[in-house]
Amino acid sequence: MLRLAHLSDIHVTAPGCRWRGRDWVNKRMSGWLNLRLLGRGPRFAHTDAVLKALRDDLRGQRVDHVIFSGDATALGFAEETARAAELLGVGDLPGIAVPGNHDYFTHADTRAGHFEKHFAPWQHGERVACEPAAACAAGSLGCGAAYPFAQRVGPLWLVGVNSATPNFWPWDARGGVGAEQLVRLDALLPRLDGGPRVLVTHYPVRLSDGRRESRTHGLRDLDALVDAARRHRVALWLHGHRHRAYEHPAGDEAPFAHICAGSATQRGLWSYRVYVIDGPHLTATRREYDPATGRFRDASVFLTRL
Repeated sequence: MLRLAHLSDIHVTAPGCRWRGRDWVNKRMSGWLNLRLLGRGPRFAHTDAVLKALRDDLRGQRVDHVIFSGDATALGFAEETARAAELLGVGDLPGIAVPGNHDYFTHADTRAGHFEKHFAPWQHGERVACEPAAACAAGSLGCGAAYPFAQRVGPLWLVGVNSATPNFWPWDARGGVGAEQLVRLDALLPRLDGGPRVLVTHYPVRLSDGRRESRTHGLRDLDALVDAARRHRVALWLHGHRHRAYEHPAGDEAPFAHICAGSATQRGLWSYRVYVIDGPHLTATRREYDPATGRFRDASVFLTRL
């Protein structure tokens, strides 16, 4: 029996973030206005306390592996990324992590590789090297840190796919996997020996009501990624991006269940998932934070087969 914890969208802030001149004319400025003046900040005011309770709960749940599906930061600063990794206890437990769109808030953050640096203990795994002549999706990080990557955890393969891209316009929260990463995914998945494949990405397949994400909030190449997952018989897709947790069983749009962890730290929505895998059976328990007790408690259960 395998126990996994899935959490997402914690949006950590940090003191002393170093603003640069270009930050006043890129997406970071609009993000700051949303955080400080338009109500987003108060929704995450208790992040530190909730993450402390979450770490205590993970120990009590005796999870074998942590799955983090992105948006560690509010504005993508290096200081926020470092603090998020510390608050999550990256390295204390084994885990897998992929970035979200807030972690790649600007092109400079993406090129600097803040997320990959501070979440490195959760990014080891099997990879397919880039061809020398190919443009590596990991940019200046080099092929050694390229996505996708796969981790063997008990009977499963957890496969981390980077779906985050930096965007300039304030209203643009889209992501993209990119052609090069899709080629590497097509090469990686057949190399993995027996066991279900579980895809970990930031962006969803569908919203809670079954609709697609809006044009300015979804994955540009969603169909290509779903086709790759279908082609290589992915058993489960885990994601974040949306802050209210939900799940979908396998259906016509995707022959695998897909589960949104929701936000672990947003006031009123704060929750994460514990997955218990016993043979082909998966029990997904949503544990929500109770501010009255300062602890997490069971809230709902979703059952599926891998």
